[in-house]
Amino acid sequence: MSNGFTMPVRVYMEDTDAGGIVYYVNYLKFMERARSEWLRTLGLNQQTLLDDGTQLVVYRLACHYSKPARLDDSLIVSTNIENVGRCRMTFLQQVQRDEELLCAATVEIACLCAHKMRPKAWPKTLQVLG
Repeated sequence: MSNGFTMPVRVYMEDTDAGGIVYYVNYLKFMERARSEWLRTLGLNQQTLLDDGTQLVVYRLACHYSKPARLDDSLIVSTNIENVGRCRMTFLQQVQRDEELLCAATVEIACLCAHKMRPKAWPKTLQVLG
């Protein structure tokens, strides 16, 4: 599988502030959903991972907001793997309207043992990405 994934998102009233633009934290929610849907393309989901004692958590995040999205906009959220380590994976994620970049983030995800909350190696399904 290619390491790239895209997902469409529509901006609803609940995503916006009083001025009708997307509230900044909602871009992060769009990105979280895209990473979760990317996992599904690999035959995994958060519950399956938790059942196996694996929890994925955001370890570090850097985000840059370029332009606002507005109510009813149709957006594309892209997710690309930049780096895979033994217990961490770095994603480059973007939110675009048409070809216009609205928001970009580097998101580092850590793989933890759900019971001990300590780093653990990626499940075999995700190790092949490295």
